Amino acid sequence: MEATVTTDAPRGTIHPSDRIDTSVAHPARRYNYWLGGKDNFQADRESGDAMAMAFPTIRTAALENRRFLQRAVAQLAREAGIRQFLDIGTGIPTANNTHEVAQTVAPQSRVVYVDNDPIVLAHARALLTSSDEGATAYIDADLRDPEKILHHPDLRRTIDLSQPVALMLVAILHFVPDSDDPYAVVRRLLAELPPGSYLAASHATYDYLPAEVAEGARAASRGGEHGVISLRGRDDFVRFFDGLELVEPGITSVAEWRAGAEPQPRPTAAEVSMYGGVARKR
Repeated sequence: MEATVTTDAPRGTIHPSDRIDTSVAHPARRYNYWLGGKDNFQADRESGDAMAMAFPTIRTAALENRRFLQRAVAQLAREAGIRQFLDIGTGIPTANNTHEVAQTVAPQSRVVYVDNDPIVLAHARALLTSSDEGATAYIDADLRDPEKILHHPDLRRTIDLSQPVALMLVAILHFVPDSDDPYAVVRRLLAELPPGSYLAASHATYDYLPAEVAEGARAASRGGEHGVISLRGRDDFVRFFDGLELVEPGITSVAEWRAGAEPQPRPTAAEVSMYGGVARKR
């Protein structure tokens, strides 16, 4: 069993808890709140409730996004034979994390998690344990710094970049504004991965919102406001998969992607307001 947790702070200088600002809402903790977790603070709950006032089914969206992640990992491990996963925007660990799903299918699976929230780092060592045959590692880094991720020694120790890798960007891209060019970030990450690798991604959308709300979301995205969810339309989401081969059923609501075994009836696309897709690098 291998499990590695890394922070770039010099030993003995900064503990993860020292970087946690409980007065400001953070996406990972807000998501944890919507999922019914306990690793959140008053600011996260207030922010989550405010967003739920504008989008009352947001908890359904969070749960369905999580189920999409689990189904995508299972499909990649079982049907595509993927044994390596790079999961960026991990969020606070909960039940059925990427390595748990993958290692249930193939115990030798190796998973690297990446997140920039210190509360995720604080939980990683206790919760991100691996099977004896596989390995997990956690890197404290930001999606917008792909070079740091790709050249991090723990990634290189855990994942063989000459073999196929599943790049998991689930509910993270909408936190990268257009001003930070999320498409270039995804292209850079995929460029380092060999043919036969996969991209699995989900993204919140304004396609099902009232026109005036959708325009506000588009304006926020164009303005590059950090901390604002940059909702994007279907065509903008599809661009992340340029040059890749989408697997069936293509781009759909996360509630519908290979969800035949999920409880029926499924939530509507409007209730979830999030697209998902998986594609193969040729």
